[in-house]
Amino acid sequence: MVRPFLDDTAQVAVPARAPIDPPAEIRPYLQTAGRVRPLGDLELEAQVVTTALGRAELLHLKFEQRDIVALCLIPNSVAEVAAKLHLHLSVARILAADIAAEGYLSIVRPDFGGRSRAETLERVIRGLEAIS
Repeated sequence: MVRPFLDDTAQVAVPARAPIDPPAEIRPYLQTAGRVRPLGDLELEAQVVTTALGRAELLHLKFEQRDIVALCLIPNSVAEVAAKLHLHLSVARILAADIAAEGYLSIVRPDFGGRSRAETLERVIRGLEAIS
């Protein structure tokens, strides 16, 4: 008697190989060394741009630092950095502030032209409500 698993004429259905899961995301507290606030006050609407030092050191930077400095070769707001690199807003703020403190990024703070931040935010909210 030939056992079915030794019978080479038997048709065996091979299950499809499951796709390999992408690597797990790094936890935000690991990216920021456990900090929940940037070293200084950095607004989400502040523009960040790579400095000459950042361009010179770009290939020597690691992980998120390199990604942020490369992205900011053209000016981006901190919120745009977070969105484009799929980072939490708080993580992007902390990392951008750290990178700026090291001299790789320059920060251009928003000028509200005499208006308060609350007025500006209200205008943005009204604009977003008008879109939807």
